[in-house]
Amino acid sequence: MSQKIANHLLDIKAVTLSPNEPFTWSSGIKSPIYCDNRLTLSYPNVRKDIAKGLAQLIMKYAPDAEVIAGTATAGIPHAAWVADELNLPMIYVRGSAKGHGKKNKIEGHLAAASKVVIIEDLISTGGSSIAAAEAVRESGGDVCFVAAIFSYQLQAAEVQFQEANLPYHVLSEYETLIEQAKQRGFISEQEQRKLELWRDNPQNEEWLVVQ
Repeated sequence: MSQKIANHLLDIKAVTLSPNEPFTWSSGIKSPIYCDNRLTLSYPNVRKDIAKGLAQLIMKYAPDAEVIAGTATAGIPHAAWVADELNLPMIYVRGSAKGHGKKNKIEGHLAAASKVVIIEDLISTGGSSIAAAEAVRESGGDVCFVAAIFSYQLQAAEVQFQEANLPYHVLSEYETLIEQAKQRGFISEQEQRKLELWRDNPQNEEWLVVQ
């Protein structure tokens, strides 16, 4: 599954690798990878495989899950497809509470103590996933884990999820994607080395000058 999803993301250019002309994140960090999993919405075969894969993660790690929660905004459609696949209720978590009406942060019905799996499109440092989990917990839900399409496998995410006492599982990850890109001739050995060095320490820009 990990290789299949990685190849899907490469095929539709949801993930773009550019180690020699890096992207700049809003934080200012230079990155050799750009991931936009919203593109998966436009490819029925890809989104179906993702929904089935996420459903399999839930059946494996939280078979007693009672509610599927999507994170705003990219996690919402995937959560809907997974909820449909498993015939479970769905809610979604706003990035911030509404400024009017009931000022909800959780949209949909969440019964007290319901076992919830949160669907996320991408895990970078884990901040948005953890914030969503906290919102669900504050609303009375019992968060089983976060399920995501892809992870950068950054150490910062590992630390944050551990500190939040929040498990997570992903369909595919950075290491697998890099391996598939190399096998398919999308990147050279030198570019692969750059990508590996960046993942080990995104703050250190020494990877930029690797020859």
